[in-house]
Amino acid sequence: MAPWTSADIPDQTGRTAVITGANTGLGYETARALAAKGAHVVLAVRNLDKGKAAADLIVRRYPGADVSVQELDLTSLTSIRAAADELRARHDRIDLLINNAGVMMTPKQTTQDGFELQFGTNHLGHFALTGLLLDRVLAAPGSRVVTISSNGHRFGSIRFDDLQSERSYDRTRAYGQSKLANLLFTYELQNRLAATDTIAVAAHPGSSATELGRNLPKVVEWGFGLTVQRSEMGALPQLRAATDPTVRGGQYYGPGGLLQMRGYPKLVSSNRRSHDVAAQKRLWAVSEELTGVTYPLG
Repeated sequence: MAPWTSADIPDQTGRTAVITGANTGLGYETARALAAKGAHVVLAVRNLDKGKAAADLIVRRYPGADVSVQELDLTSLTSIRAAADELRARHDRIDLLINNAGVMMTPKQTTQDGFELQFGTNHLGHFALTGLLLDRVLAAPGSRVVTISSNGHRFGSIRFDDLQSERSYDRTRAYGQSKLANLLFTYELQNRLAATDTIAVAAHPGSSATELGRNLPKVVEWGFGLTVQRSEMGALPQLRAATDPTVRGGQYYGPGGLLQMRGYPKLVSSNRRSHDVAAQKRLWAVSEELTGVTYPLG
């Protein structure tokens, strides 16, 4: 069977895709590929100048591409609510919500709301945004919520007794927790979406050359360097999760090469902890409590 590439993306004309962190790296490549196939793409970014520059670059490459920019800071619930209000005002439906933005192995920091930065940005920010936009996603037939995880979920655990790493902080462990949370969220969201026409899917890029790795320890950076692939390749799993007609809810896509670090996208598996149903439900309840966002689902 031939490998899946961006050439396999179906026509996206008439569809709206909101992509977080889309001014650079995997988000930019995802936005570029979807715009090339006719989608109206919204770059949801923290830095408006960088977002506008990325949008201009896409339009220069694909004259007539339909691209807009939305300010969004995932470290601020106030910004998330404001962005959701603006997106809801402009769009009656959202066909694709791609939760792509993230931070990786940062020094100990907190979000504007006091959450540990990696857990707050990678999981809680996207949990809140998805809940606030879900009615618009549900309004689009065949819509999808795609959330980006990582191989890092394999060394993560959800420390319910210290979610914000207040007692102790290890940046690798905190990153793993946030990426495991992305999968627990996806699987529980799919469970809640089962009676709808919307699906939740997860993806991961393997080892990709993006700005996300700027905080990697040198030894980890060296190891990644042995397997790193271009960001265009790293974006393929999330593009497949977002557009391949054969994708089903609750699936997980990643590179098909050695240790899922590089290669063309295929259906992959996540670890046992990500399928812990009790943890999925507990994390959901905690996330609602922390963000103040509840979902319009039974």
